[in-house]
Amino acid sequence: RMELIIRWEHIDDIEARRFVDEPRKAGPDHLSGLAMSLHVGSDCVLCLPDEERVIWRNDFARVISVCDETYPIFCRVITNQHWVEFSDLSSTDRVQIMHVVYVVERTLRTLLNPTKVNIASFGNVVPHVHWHVIPRFERDPHYPNPVWGARTEGQPVLPPAGFWEQFRASIKEQLAA
Repeated sequence: RMELIIRWEHIDDIEARRFVDEPRKAGPDHLSGLAMSLHVGSDCVLCLPDEERVIWRNDFARVISVCDETYPIFCRVITNQHWVEFSDLSSTDRVQIMHVVYVVERTLRTLLNPTKVNIASFGNVVPHVHWHVIPRFERDPHYPNPVWGARTEGQPVLPPAGFWEQFRASIKEQLAA
């Protein structure tokens, strides 16, 4: 599967969304005056994941469990469309994706009471707009260092029984509105 991704610059957000949401209806007249660059996301592991544990999804974004042995409660918030930079999103989409990140972080705090929640967006290795949302505990393998930093004597913190079901239900309820 190969996706043709259009990166919009200096255009009205509503016109861009209409073209992206209705690509079959958009003809050459929809392209007049638009500055675009093309990007093919066919080699992007977030566009074409082999396997992922989806916690929540809508047409715009998804929340997944990364299924990391060292950080078993590590989540990722990913745009479904291939955007390279946060500033490539429309203002509406920027608000929408940050709301999803907020809901994931708040829900992790509510259900787990972690010492800290790390939120990061890099994109150096995988240039696709996404956020890492990682609950941190004083007893985890790297605390207080970053998860990619020097390891301490801590151990992976496992989720309590029923966590993923509660997390999924809470995320779904909060993002339904």
